[in-house]
Amino acid sequence: MKYYSTNKKVSGETLEAAVIKGLAADGGLFMPETIKTLPRSFYENMENLSLQEIACRVAEAFFGEDIPSDTLKNIVCDTLNFDIPVVRMKENIYSLELFHGPTLAFKDVGARFMARLSGYFIRKKGAGQVNVLVATSGDTGSAVANGFWGVDGIRVFVLYPEGKVSEIQEKQFTTLGRNITAIEVDGTFDDCQALVKSAFMDGELNEKLKLTSANSINVARFLPQAFYYFYAYAQMKRLGKADDLVICVPSGNFGNLTAGLFAKRMGLPVKRFIAANNRNDIFLQYLKTGKYMPRPSIATIANAMDVGNPSNFARILDLYGGSHSAISAEISGKAYTDDQIRETIGTAYKETKYVLDPHGACAYRALCEELLPGESGVFLETAHPAKFRHTVEEVIGEEVKVPERLAAFMKGEKQSVPMSKDFQAFKSYLMSL
Repeated sequence: MKYYSTNKKVSGETLEAAVIKGLAADGGLFMPETIKTLPRSFYENMENLSLQEIACRVAEAFFGEDIPSDTLKNIVCDTLNFDIPVVRMKENIYSLELFHGPTLAFKDVGARFMARLSGYFIRKKGAGQVNVLVATSGDTGSAVANGFWGVDGIRVFVLYPEGKVSEIQEKQFTTLGRNITAIEVDGTFDDCQALVKSAFMDGELNEKLKLTSANSINVARFLPQAFYYFYAYAQMKRLGKADDLVICVPSGNFGNLTAGLFAKRMGLPVKRFIAANNRNDIFLQYLKTGKYMPRPSIATIANAMDVGNPSNFARILDLYGGSHSAISAEISGKAYTDDQIRETIGTAYKETKYVLDPHGACAYRALCEELLPGESGVFLETAHPAKFRHTVEEVIGEEVKVPERLAAFMKGEKQSVPMSKDFQAFKSYLMSL
């Protein structure tokens, strides 16, 4: 499979190059030249397949031309060594719980897959030291740091905005050591993302350091998230609820939703998608106006979605040929304030005893408001509520139990490198390593 850039100045890159480079030389995001449609027989029998079997079939369509089948199967099964439950919330609305991986966040799958795929290419090529730069507004940092922790030949730098991630999230990537370095930026997530992108475009830095990214701008991070949508459909088919299926996705940098759109292009019979935002509603405004107007991000209690210029919007535009009407036909949007998010957490707990995290709360509320008669809906619950337990406990008036694996992180000692949002300061730091 060959890959081209959304900026159209780079094409014909291999999967290995796309994974190791992360960002195209022209500043665009890599896209596969073709998106394979899976056969009807696969969808007809999907409810009888396991999560791992489904994921292997989807991964084969994306990566099978470039990786031996046994190697790819091992990567997939090693990545997905945990369950993804489907929980009924109310009539025709279900939660797909994606927070049962090592860091209790949906990004574990993409991060673990990418770590193993990168390791394969590095061993195959003898590529030497690769340096991963990743910007995070919350769960990306913890998932990537833990996914790559201890992987030979890879050093990871996690850039995060000072004071704008939860304590548990911060502990998950600042206490690891070894090949993981946390960089605490005096700014917003957008500033962190800008530093990463500027680093990729700097010739001197790239001559000294082999740089790549583990954000959802990397094809190996975002494409495996398509597994979720196929598995959700299979589970709903098993329940007799797969017809007129609507999937609602909490959306920040839009990598997860983009993976769902790829799944639909591969033939997955999803009727439509809903993108749920917090106050950072740049995509919703685009749907309403046809104009994409990024702006500085706003801090909210759903901090993983505090993104003012979503990178993967470029992929969505490319996927639909830049057509606003085509995008709007398959994706709608909703956005909620912190007060509305709190209200939703409280109402859902009172009515169902289900504990939502702030991001899942946005998606759940959007489904409740937007689902039409005859439709069934699945929302992606993307992080364990214990990661936001102070917010959640204030709302539901009860203690949120912290899983043992999260509690273990809290015992570690935070280690981070303070950094301004000035690129030259960041470049000087990397050049001194």
